[in-house]
Amino acid sequence: MTPPPKRQSPRQPAERDGQTEQRILDAAHTVFVRHGTAGARMQDIAAEAGVNQALVHYYFRSKARLSEAVFRRAAAQLLPTVIHVMASDEELDEKVARVVTLELDHLSRTPYLPGYIISELTHHPERVRHLLSAVTGMTPEDIRPKVLTKLRQQLNTAVRAGTMRPIEPEQFMVNLMSLCIFPFAARPMLETLLGMNQQGFEQFITRRRKELAPFFLRALRP
Repeated sequence: MTPPPKRQSPRQPAERDGQTEQRILDAAHTVFVRHGTAGARMQDIAAEAGVNQALVHYYFRSKARLSEAVFRRAAAQLLPTVIHVMASDEELDEKVARVVTLELDHLSRTPYLPGYIISELTHHPERVRHLLSAVTGMTPEDIRPKVLTKLRQQLNTAVRAGTMRPIEPEQFMVNLMSLCIFPFAARPMLETLLGMNQQGFEQFITRRRKELAPFFLRALRP
């Protein structure tokens, strides 16, 4: 008796193609950031990338692995530059201005990013330590003194000179980052409450680029 023919598996490339892998990751970034991990579907990612679903599985094996790759990439767009600026020898006023510009410019290009990262960290708090190590090359224990020690020195110097009121470096950093990120994380609520459409929100952020750094620094002046 002739045995039945073997079932053919979905056709896969003989070797990995870096461009295809990057296209799938780009598509996954778009879908995950817009819909979150729970709402994202592999077939949506495949359609966004213009490939079949079997190819998505071939490159990333599972939704969980693809989600982790996207999350690491998304967070890498926010953290390293800010950490570098905060730990630098630049003057405090310049640090504030640079962080505001960097954050508002980047988040204007990726407005759903803060909501996505906050949601992912809420549901996967264990990712924080791995995330920081992956995107900065340092552990949280390395990052804290690198950033906070420099900020503390500069803040203490400004207080002694009479140009700034006392504030802990942790409060300084969290206050600044919150003022940058909140409008994007809460965008649907702000648009509804303030009667903004997309153009109105963009104009709001344009004004904020000019006004946020002076506002933040004025609040710290004696």
